[in-house]
Amino acid sequence: MDRITKALLDEYTHQNDIGSLSEDKRFEHFVSYVVISKEYADFFDTNDVVSGSGGDSGIDALGIIVNGNLITDSDQIKELVEGNGFLECTFIFAQVERSSSFDMQKLGQFGYGVGQFFSEDSVLPINDFIKNSKDIMIEIYNNASKFTRGNPICKLYYATTGTWTNDRNLGARMRTIVRDLKSLQIFREVEFIPIDASNLQKLYNQTKNSISRQFTFTNRTVVPPIEGVSEAYIGLLPAIDFIKLLEDENSEIIKSIFYDNVRDFQNLNAVNSEIKETIASTDKSRFALMNNGVTIIANTLRVTGNLFFIEDYQIVNGCQTSHVLHLQKEIIDDSVMVPLRLISTQSEAITSSIIKATNRQTQVSEDQLLALSDFQKRIESFFSSYEENKKLYYERRSKQYNSVVGIEKTRIVPLGNLIRSFASMFLQEPHRATRYYKTLLEQVGRNIFAPNHKLDPYYTSAYALYRLEYMFRNQTSDPKYKIARYHLLLTYRFIVNKSKLPFMN
Repeated sequence: MDRITKALLDEYTHQNDIGSLSEDKRFEHFVSYVVISKEYADFFDTNDVVSGSGGDSGIDALGIIVNGNLITDSDQIKELVEGNGFLECTFIFAQVERSSSFDMQKLGQFGYGVGQFFSEDSVLPINDFIKNSKDIMIEIYNNASKFTRGNPICKLYYATTGTWTNDRNLGARMRTIVRDLKSLQIFREVEFIPIDASNLQKLYNQTKNSISRQFTFTNRTVVPPIEGVSEAYIGLLPAIDFIKLLEDENSEIIKSIFYDNVRDFQNLNAVNSEIKETIASTDKSRFALMNNGVTIIANTLRVTGNLFFIEDYQIVNGCQTSHVLHLQKEIIDDSVMVPLRLISTQSEAITSSIIKATNRQTQVSEDQLLALSDFQKRIESFFSSYEENKKLYYERRSKQYNSVVGIEKTRIVPLGNLIRSFASMFLQEPHRATRYYKTLLEQVGRNIFAPNHKLDPYYTSAYALYRLEYMFRNQTSDPKYKIARYHLLLTYRFIVNKSKLPFMN
């Protein structure tokens, strides 16, 4: 292993507290984090994607992303079908080797294992992780009628610490694997991607960097000075240029830039279907007059003439418009313009007020908007007020702490994890936490994040989950019990506190 990769692995090991694992296992976690982060913007535990030893079908890691969620249980698919009415799925497989070469035999075994994973008559022995993943896969294809945007995508990554030289024989073997998987006729797209040390280093560094884009914004008006706002502009941006702000280098939509948006993409419902029809019609040039537009808030904004540079930005209003434009990009021409409000501020209060105001146009509940309130800031401050060995970092915004040096990633508490742990330990609903937590979100503002709640239960549940995950990660507790982690939190509360709970306020 070269010095740079070793240094990055050491950094990842420290930040994720996996020093007790052997180097080969740590490298599996490292690579798994890198390749799945390409597709999944939110924080996740690599223990949920690393397959373990023995019976892994030659698959070192497997992530299944459905409707923007990293799936760990087949019941989550049922909830997504009920909640969203559609399924958009990507399967991500990884084979990880510390060796400095790409091995033809291991590459072939990997491809065969992936094929067997989707086979109804698999002959390979499988461990519990692969079995659970197959159950998820079967549930996905049992709901194939919900593939409204096409069949799932399948991506295979083979990572080593060597150098990829475009070897003809290896390339031919990879193409054969892709051809065999396509012949199953269950995917709309199959990719096999080799990752060498150089690419691995680049991809890992990308996970730490804020998203930035440069574009030309000619048709705009400067908004007069506003307290707390560095700069603001209102204008029209060609849709072709706007789409570049939405997509990564693989022309796929960047989920993390919609983190502050209070609603996810609602698929082609009545309103979104009308947007699609407008773009596809001969009246597409009227789009700017018929659409409410998009609001972007950026932490960093630099302007040179008509050239704009933005960094660490969020689309806080216009999630639906953005997704439809992305879906229709092949037929968009220069006549389609997007009304754009571009705001640069580092004030969380201003950001929250803008989100609330701009989303009043849509049917967004008060409970959803409450998640953007001062209560979230109080939780963040409360968590970070503890001494170093007890400190946690509440992540209100996706990748909020990515560029902060010295923070153990395992101490970062995403919104979803906090809701799950709190609901499990104090609302006695671990059965909901283990599935898609849409039903828990419906309690935000009432039983969860209520304005008069004390903060101690939130910290207690988050810290208990942190300690429990530490035990699984370092295998002082058998990882096979990880599937019951939220039930264990409730059990722990019953053990240490046998009396009736006081009111949360």
